[in-house]
Formats: sequence, structure tokens, C-alpha cells
Amino acid sequence: MRLRHLACAAALAVALPACAVAAGEHTSILDAETLRIGVKGDQPGLGLRTGVDTYSGFDVDVAYYIADYLGVDRADVEFVQVTSEEREDVLVDDDVDLVLATYSITQLRKTVVNFAGPYYVARQDILVRADNTDVQGPEDLAGERLCQGAGSNSANRIIEERGIPAQRVERPTYSECVDLLAVGVVDAVSTDDLILAGYLAEKPSAFRLVGEPFTSEKYGIGIAKEDIAGCEAVNRAVTLMYQDGTAERLLDKWFGQTGLNLVTTVPQFEGCG
Repeated sequence: MRLRHLACAAALAVALPACAVAAGEHTSILDAETLRIGVKGDQPGLGLRTGVDTYSGFDVDVAYYIADYLGVDRADVEFVQVTSEEREDVLVDDDVDLVLATYSITQLRKTVVNFAGPYYVARQDILVRADNTDVQGPEDLAGERLCQGAGSNSANRIIEERGIPAQRVERPTYSECVDLLAVGVVDAVSTDDLILAGYLAEKPSAFRLVGEPFTSEKYGIGIAKEDIAGCEAVNRAVTLMYQDGTAERLLDKWFGQTGLNLVTTVPQFEGCG
């Protein structure tokens, strides 16, 4: 019997209406025969669109693992490309069932959606051009043109939280920021180290990763706010993914050659609800 059927039976046993959903409400992922999962499409190593309906990367592999744990066949997983700015909207509008898209857990976002995980804790770092030796940390970004993807908090971490007067430049995606960095339109791109390492791996002679991480970014699995049972099931899947060695294998597969200090122990969960 599939996990979702067991969960429904348990819910009914305690007279909770977890499997009876009123019209217009989200259904639980525990009842799903298929899963629509939002992922990035322009982040090498994490979520990269490789064909009309195909994606590759760490987030994609984690999504497949979770789907398998929930009893959903690989062929019944549909990936939907999302930008940082769209992640809450696609969950609230029920366009996807889950979001695995370098989706950092924040208190503000938790007012709108629920989060399982984190499934990884990344660190914010800085990417500059290879010939730029002046930037050695966030304090060196004062007066520099700093690019972030729309819907991201990365520039706020530097400008507002640290009081460093960088010049904010915003583009719809981080791949566009990296393109601007390559041609000198901006001076730096700052976001999670896994994201930056993926771009660096594509053009190692063009860029330099500063290597002075300064925040912790908890990657969560976005899910509809009311789907507590589904969220808890995803947490169990993530725990098993680390315990059976899959997380370590996937991190090594995608980032083992980047030089990052990868963490392969189960992250401390935020809790559903």
C-alpha cells in the first residue's frame, strides 16, 4: 500500500478530514497520482532545462527521490520551470504541488506557504570576474554594482542587513546576472554558493568565487500552507535520503569537483505548520 493511502487511513482513524478536501481547496500530495514540481531552469548543477520537458540537477534529483518515497512513478512527475519571483504564486494558485528551486526558508515566506526541510543549508557567497582581485568579502562591495535575481533576498543581506552601500541591479534570473557580470555591466553577483558554483563550473576561466560565505540559506521544499500531512511526509523522505546515503551521493555528483565544503548530515528541520 502506498504511503499516501496509509496516511489517509491514519487520518480517518482519528477523525481528521485530511483526505476530504472542500471545493476550491488544495488537495494533499498524499493523495496525488502525479506530482507537478516547480524547479529552476537556468541554474547549472541545481535546476537546468535540458530539453522541452527535461531538467537536470541536484534539486531535480531530490524531487525524484521525494516522488518515489510518496509512491509516485518517475514518469508521473511533471516539472514546471519557475523563477524566484514566481515561487509563492505557483503554490498559492495550485499550479504546482511542490517547489524545489533553491527556495530559502524565511519567516515572511512562511506566512504564505509551508516548507518541508530544509533539504540542504547553503551559504551565501560572491561571484566576480576572474581578474577581479579587489573583492575579498561583502565589505568590498561598497559602491560596486551588485546583481540579484528578482524575488531573491541576496542583495538585502548585503545592503540592508550589513549596511554595505552596494548598487543594486535586478534581473529576472541569476543567469542574466551572470551574463551581465561576464561583460562587465555589473561587478558582482551574490547568492547561494551552490548556485554560484554551478555557473563557475560552466566557465571556470571567466569567474572567481570569493570563497568567504557569510550567511546560511536553508533550502526548503515549498508546499501548500494547509498540507501539513504532506509536509511531514516530505520531511520523512528527506531524512531517509540522508540516512541511506543518497544525499551524499547526489551532492558529490553535482558539486564534488567545485571545492565547496559540502555538508552531508541531515539538516535541522524547521517543522511543518
